[in-house]
Amino acid sequence: MLVIDLIRGHAVEEALSVLHFSPKHAARTAEKVLRSAISNIQNKDESGRVDTETLFVKEAYVNGGPSMKRVLPAPMGRAFKIRKRSNHITIIVAQREVKNKRAPVQPKAAAQPKAEKTGQAPTKSPRKKSAKKETKSATAKTASRAS
Repeated sequence: MLVIDLIRGHAVEEALSVLHFSPKHAARTAEKVLRSAISNIQNKDESGRVDTETLFVKEAYVNGGPSMKRVLPAPMGRAFKIRKRSNHITIIVAQREVKNKRAPVQPKAAAQPKAEKTGQAPTKSPRKKSAKKETKSATAKTASRAS
């Protein structure tokens, strides 16, 4: 959980460098999952390779997985239960929207005619709505065993 909090919301290249140089044991597994998510989004795109500079970590979380139950012998004929826990790591990578530059706006005085003294209000031209670009995302999940 500590390692995943370091990369949530960051650019992919920055997240990879943080995980690569992190001394935590879980960073190696998280790096593999992140690389898998990047590969998934690149293979999912039909038009070609996705630019990794536009990718970012949209979601990253860790959930509990199945536990292996074992028994350890204890003194006086007793037994202690041991649970070897595992977890599920989920990292979702998405592509940032590219903002298009808008056309220069004309001055209001030249664009709209003045209202006459007859009491009519000037007519307003409807604004054009910009089309939103679809955000592509890919998910990589893995289960790892916690030591």
